[in-house]
Parts: sequence; structure tokens; C-alpha cells
Amino acid sequence: MAFNWKTFWTRAFTALIFVAVMMAGLLYNEWSFLLLISCIHFGCWWEYLKLNEKIFGTVFHPYLKLGFCLAGFHLLLLCCGALQLFGYSLASSFSLPFLLAGVVLLITGIFQQRIHLKALGAAALGLIYISLSWALLLRLRYTADINIMEDGAREAASGFFIPVLLIVAIWINDTCAYLVGSMIGKTPFSKISPKKTMEGTIGGMLLCVAAITFILQYWFHWQVLLGISLIAAIAGTAGDLLESKLKRMAGVKDSGSIMPGHGGFMDRFDSLLVAIPFVWLFLQFFR
Repeated sequence: MAFNWKTFWTRAFTALIFVAVMMAGLLYNEWSFLLLISCIHFGCWWEYLKLNEKIFGTVFHPYLKLGFCLAGFHLLLLCCGALQLFGYSLASSFSLPFLLAGVVLLITGIFQQRIHLKALGAAALGLIYISLSWALLLRLRYTADINIMEDGAREAASGFFIPVLLIVAIWINDTCAYLVGSMIGKTPFSKISPKKTMEGTIGGMLLCVAAITFILQYWFHWQVLLGISLIAAIAGTAGDLLESKLKRMAGVKDSGSIMPGHGGFMDRFDSLLVAIPFVWLFLQFFR
């Protein structure tokens, strides 16, 4: 695969803006993190439902779409830990109204049109694929009982660093896989994603594990770094292939067009959606 400088610089410029927005949301405070993940959650849902409409040749009623989004958002609120608004817990006081509103809209939407049952079932899987994944990332962010720090006195900061480590690992894997594949990639990795090469995939995984584990081992437990980087590389690649399969079934190149050179929300966060649950499971051993 020949290296395309025009594509590279378009992706690089968009990536800089994307990274700036992501870093602001990730690092500023707990509320900016929730706002960022909420926006991404709704963006992913919108594109996922559009893909399902194309795959099954149907059109979901707007109430149905909004119902899924709100029902999924209730999962996010359940995982906000001790975060409060006006003295009321988001988890205990605000999550249930979103669930009820989502269920009412879903039922209303179902009776507003003739429903394609397979399409409806596939759409419902988004509650696991999208909402549960982002909810677990919030759970990791607001956790206070997982210690990944070498300095025991900074245990409380673990929740702040876990999402950052995972997202950075995903970025390193994706970027290195793209660069290595563009320069020396010759062997196709999968028919699902023809542009992905074996050389790029393996190179991205090795560089991701090496960069995360060896550079950051003085601040974090090396076992945690190794686990997160391996999951980011393996599950992240699987997530990319999964979304590529959905796009191929839908007959589209990108899930959206919000980011030139990168596609939409699903294109940008497909790796993360699959990696998050595995990282959450892995980190349960460090409580």
C-alpha cells in the first residue's frame, strides 16, 4: 500500500483538533469527562442506527431512535459514582427518569410503524456494544478502589489515569499500524478490511505494547501497562474489524463524516468500544 501524503496530512490536521477536544474533556475535570463521553455516546448511537437501517433496508421511527439513546444514557448515569448535580446523585436520582423516558419512546416508536424484528434486535444490541462500553469507561474513571500507580500514595489518581492510558494505547496502536502498514505493508490482514495489512497490524501491536509498557513503568504497575496495551492492541483491532464488517454490510465507506480523513464517531471509536469491557474485566484483579 503506497504512502499517500495528502491523506496523511488531512488525517494529521483533523487528528490534532480531535486530540485537543479529547484531551480537554478527559483531563479538565469529572464533569468535562462525562460531557465528552455523553456526546460520543449519542454520536455513536446515531451512526449505529443509521448503519442498521442500511443493512436491513428499513427506517426507524425518530421516537425509536431517541428511545434507544435515552435508555442507553441511563446506563452511563448509573456508572457516575458519587457525582452529584444540585446535591442529587446522578446514579440514584437521574438515571431512572432517563430509563423511563427511553422505554416510553421505544414503545411509542414501535407502535408508530411496522417493525423489522431483525433490525430491532440488532439495534437493541447497541445497548451492550455502545452504552455498556461507555458506561464501564465512566465506572473506571470514577472508581476509587483500583490501584494502578507505583506510588501507593497516589492511589486515588488511578481513576483519572485509566481512561487516558487506554485511549493513548489505542491511538498509538492505530497510528503505528497505519504508518507501518503504509510503509512496508504487503500482506492483507483480513478480507473485511482490505487496506489493513499483516505487517501493519503486528507492527502496531508491538510498538503499542513497547511504548506503553517500557516508557510508563516508573509511574504505573508494569503488569497493568502490559495488560492494557495488549488489550488495546488485540481487542482494539477486533473492534476495528467489527465496525468494518458493519460498514461493508451497510454498503458505506464511513459510518459518518464528522471528521475529515477519519469518518464518523463509530470510525474513530470502534476500537475503544470493544477494548473497554476487556480492560474493565482485567482491572477487577487490581482492586
